[in-house]
Amino acid sequence: MTDGTLERTPERTPEWKGLPVAVAGLGVSGVPAARVLHGLGARVTVVDGGDGPRQRAQAGELRALGVEVLLGDGSSLPEGTRLVVTSPGWPPHSPLFLAAAGAGVPVWGDVELAWRLRRPHPATGDPAPWLAVTGTNGKTTTVQMLASILTAAGLRTAAVGNVGVSVLDAVLAEQPYDVLAVELSSYQLHWSSSLRPHSAVVLNIAADHLDWHGSMEAYAADKGRIYQGNSVACVYNTADPATEALVREADVEEGCRAIGFTLGPPALSQLGVVDGLLVDRAFVADRQRNAAELASVEDVRPAAPHNIANALAAAALARAYGVEPRAVRDGLRAFRPDAHRIAEVVESGGVTWIDDSKATNPHAAAASLAAYPSVVWIAGGLAKGADMDPLVAGAAKVLRGVVLMGADRALIREALARHAPEVPVIELQDGQTGAPAMDAAVRAAAGLARPGDTVLLAPACASMDMFTNYGERGDLFAAAARAVALAED
Repeated sequence: MTDGTLERTPERTPEWKGLPVAVAGLGVSGVPAARVLHGLGARVTVVDGGDGPRQRAQAGELRALGVEVLLGDGSSLPEGTRLVVTSPGWPPHSPLFLAAAGAGVPVWGDVELAWRLRRPHPATGDPAPWLAVTGTNGKTTTVQMLASILTAAGLRTAAVGNVGVSVLDAVLAEQPYDVLAVELSSYQLHWSSSLRPHSAVVLNIAADHLDWHGSMEAYAADKGRIYQGNSVACVYNTADPATEALVREADVEEGCRAIGFTLGPPALSQLGVVDGLLVDRAFVADRQRNAAELASVEDVRPAAPHNIANALAAAALARAYGVEPRAVRDGLRAFRPDAHRIAEVVESGGVTWIDDSKATNPHAAAASLAAYPSVVWIAGGLAKGADMDPLVAGAAKVLRGVVLMGADRALIREALARHAPEVPVIELQDGQTGAPAMDAAVRAAAGLARPGDTVLLAPACASMDMFTNYGERGDLFAAAARAVALAED
């Protein structure tokens, strides 16, 4: 197989047979990639720097299929490798990729592999189009809303990519999909070169994963890859000029349109909100004078401002695909958000307890804090190098009290001292993790809260310093909040 043939869409051709392929990383994308490539006839070697129980169990399953697995060494390029397929989390400066670049070996992500392996739909003769979603925050909610809308329109679809169904499983499914709602992370986009979605959206851009990308400019550029080759619509956030700038820089197909979404009344070629209604002035006849009513704000749950923005973005992609307004309304009504995303846990004594443990960076936490007028905020964890000053300065007016925890809590404490010095702060000390730590945080928050307040877990940080993941953090918060409410009854 020559290097030139790697630039074509391979499908299930004999060119794969015997091709030496290295898969970087065991895990949720590496294992499916290894299995698919082995099934295509490639000679697959999986490399992973880990050698723990999980890796050994996964390696045993793959070895039983005939896949070679090298544990404890994620830096060496197997001899003779002609293609590397990587899991999203491996950073570009990894020694394996430097070795591949030196040897002239291309590197694909799992999304790039899936795009090249798409099968024609028997009804159309073309592969299922991709409606793609990225952004610093809101990706999963938006792509799930989009899938719900497409389902309401009678289409066979799935939320895939960085959520839900594996994108490789989706493109190779025996029963083909009509259209796919695809969530793409900046990691996945970095390793995607030939991806050409039908339509795509960048929801927002804020500093995140800069240790992986190396700079804000590189991070934004990788997000912007989602617009390359769009054929119908590049959807952007009018409140975030960086997203519109990415649209302007994109190389798209002739006739592709820039479509904005806004929380205010929409201008021409935009979706927005008028008198409590989500409306479309982009995909209607005579959009100079007309707009289509899509749904009510009350159809969006929860109806927090950033979630309404998510709904507008999902609606824009669905409308770009030709979905009727009624399906937008029905899909939004049917949608239920995942756990730990502005989820109301309990209300007791006039205090509402909200779990937004998924707010793992300042941008997400800011959106959550903006949804409530009076907040006792539980925050802290691993800040990943983020700047907390803009978050605290923007939220200062709604803060009634703050409970801080985690390894990088000092960053938030210092920002509070600069921007909200009058707000009472309770700080958990080092050494507590898991349930005891969360119980202490919730008790402290309960002592600060008054009727009319919202106790909000929106940590602005990752969770792994004290909890297994953000899900465990949210579950423990919910359990502790319910216990406090029960004790008050």
